Amino acid sequence: MYQLAIHIYLVGVAIASLFSEKVKKMWRGDCAAIDTLREKIEPGAKYVWVHAASLGEFEQGRPLMERIRKDHPEYKILLTFFSPSGYEVRKNYEGADIVTYLPIDTRRNARRFLRTVRPVMAFFIKYEFWYNYLHILKHRNIPTYSVSSIFRPEQIFFRWYAKRYAQVLKCFTKLFVQNEESKQLLATIGVTDVEVVGDTRFDRVLDIKAAAKQLPVVEAFKNGKNTFVAGSSWQPDEEIFIPFFKNHPDWKLIIAPHVIGEDHLRQIEQLLAANGRKAYRYTDVVEKSGDALFSDEPSALIINCFGLLSSIYNYGEVAYVGGGFGVGIHNTLEAAVWDVPVFFGPNNQRFQEAQGLKACGGGIEISNADEFNEKMERLIADEAYLKQTSSAAGDYVKSRSGALDRFYGQLTF
Repeated sequence: MYQLAIHIYLVGVAIASLFSEKVKKMWRGDCAAIDTLREKIEPGAKYVWVHAASLGEFEQGRPLMERIRKDHPEYKILLTFFSPSGYEVRKNYEGADIVTYLPIDTRRNARRFLRTVRPVMAFFIKYEFWYNYLHILKHRNIPTYSVSSIFRPEQIFFRWYAKRYAQVLKCFTKLFVQNEESKQLLATIGVTDVEVVGDTRFDRVLDIKAAAKQLPVVEAFKNGKNTFVAGSSWQPDEEIFIPFFKNHPDWKLIIAPHVIGEDHLRQIEQLLAANGRKAYRYTDVVEKSGDALFSDEPSALIINCFGLLSSIYNYGEVAYVGGGFGVGIHNTLEAAVWDVPVFFGPNNQRFQEAQGLKACGGGIEISNADEFNEKMERLIADEAYLKQTSSAAGDYVKSRSGALDRFYGQLTF
């Protein structure tokens, strides 16, 4: 059944590539992957293979790759992606010797891929459970690990009709999972080579914080004032938090939208203007020369470029992470690590870190503008409460770091 499904999927991707630029990139990358590997693989070299579906999983696997690079330079690292949103951003990642797409999981592709690479060890990050690749890895006795994985009762592995497919989990040498619930669920289907170590994302955001950039434009904009930083925001998010600050002109706004397109940027500027806010775009300010970055005292700064958000959270007293009124919230840990309370929308149930932040008091869920207004007013009016929620957010991240150390020593190189 799986083999039939994967071939149907393959046909669907081929057709979809005719209409979607994103799918076309993935399709072309899949088709070219084996040739790329044959060209770049060094004969006789020992490769550690790390697979991440997309950018979020890459960030979870990055601490592992960087530790291997540091401790074992005798190994080369192959990094593969499934999604263009991961590959296109990290195709030049210097922490790996080769970066490519992973060909779709047919038996033929899996055999050709593994015959070409001949990895000495393989790591699949979080949600990656490719049936053919994993079975061939096990057949070849290649140590294979699942890292930062998390399991829930509604997943297919725990359905009565998927018992055969669930056996794919026994192909792993060991699964390093995020929580005890995952371990208990796996035990119900006979998967016992499991250890609870936590999530490597906590290690990663602490590393990011330690290497944060100093941003003179943002410092000049903030100018010592209280600042609200919204990261990865979408229009439904912006329509909630921007109007609130019409009555709080003493607060400054920094908005880093998830989609940086001219139409969206103009929507944000129009909404800011309607609420009495003059906005600058970050790249426009950077292009200026001289000491005076701003000709006046702007009250909103729009970050219309990528790569700065994790450092920008440092300049906020309060943060908002978008996506909670759509497909799901984005990275709350990047904000929380800076000891700031984090607002987010209601679609956060699948995100363990959001649940943890809510439970400790560092995360604040809102379902509408009225809830945001009420909770933001309290943070502004009650300095002790703001300090308490800020500390709770930062402490939550620090207390859950160390996942990499908890499993790295168990690996045999």
